Amino acid sequence: MISPMIVLGIESTCDETACALVRNGKEILSNVVSSQINLHNQYGGVVPELACRRHVEILIPVLEEALTLAQIPLSQVDLVAVANGPGLVGALLIGLNAAKALSLALDKPFIGVNHVEAHLHATWMSHSDKIDFPALGVVLSGGHTSIMTLPKLGEYHVVSQTVDDAIGEAFDKVAKMLQLPYPGGPPIEKLAAIGNPHRYPFRAGQVKGQPLHFSFSGLKTAVLYAIKDQKLTEINPADLAASFQEAAFSDVIKKTCLAAEQFQCAKILFGGGVTNNQHLRKMFAERAPHLSLYWPSLGLSLDNAAMIAGLGYFKYQGKSDPYDLEAFTRKDEGIGKG
Repeated sequence: MISPMIVLGIESTCDETACALVRNGKEILSNVVSSQINLHNQYGGVVPELACRRHVEILIPVLEEALTLAQIPLSQVDLVAVANGPGLVGALLIGLNAAKALSLALDKPFIGVNHVEAHLHATWMSHSDKIDFPALGVVLSGGHTSIMTLPKLGEYHVVSQTVDDAIGEAFDKVAKMLQLPYPGGPPIEKLAAIGNPHRYPFRAGQVKGQPLHFSFSGLKTAVLYAIKDQKLTEINPADLAASFQEAAFSDVIKKTCLAAEQFQCAKILFGGGVTNNQHLRKMFAERAPHLSLYWPSLGLSLDNAAMIAGLGYFKYQGKSDPYDLEAFTRKDEGIGKG
């Protein structure tokens, strides 16, 4: 039995600086996120050095705001949970070192949490009804595209990943080609709503010998060639956006259904910012009516610290992580440890 506790979560894996206070793994007392979208928009993607500088500037104010909103003094925090990967190494180290410093100063334990796992835990936090396990987890975001098996809450095993671009990254790059703002998901979804999804015969890549793995680099390149073949002023951007979106999502649905059949999982938990796309949800409902689909709430789908604190509560088993805990950048590190 896990003891009741208040967990402080810290998230700094990419371009959001976030802190949250969560009681007993699910009750969110505060969840503050400082976005850097305006900072990186002019570049069409995240600039790591700029992201790190902003984390340094904003982390303490974000922490103070989270404590104020929760009406919890720092002295009442029982555990500090931090995302120690995967992500940008510089950004990760800022959050990780802040968590270690707080742990030392407060004489409270701290624990590192896998950011990708936390996205799925966010979906569990989003639903008041009980979600029975085993289940399948699908993470779709700017940095990650993964399918995992979930034998139980807090235990994850990766079964497939992208071998190149993440799906959200592909959306960002296609949006830049179409001269749409960053991040690319929302503007592409809006433009695609008035386009013909069958105008261009795009297809996502297939990985030889790995039918569940993802590859979106070739799809992104196909869009680029379509634009070069017809000048941007001569093509229908809405049709191109719709065709790209249709191809990307069709691939995700196909491989999710294959994984659900292979691992005999009828329940699917989704995580990551791309899952906010309403067309994706509609396509899944139409093409996979035999599956029980669990989507994250809007406030928990993007990078946030509540999911870090929530998962940290379940990961903590009365033993703090050592202070030499390192950050990891690769998607296949630090995951699958129940």
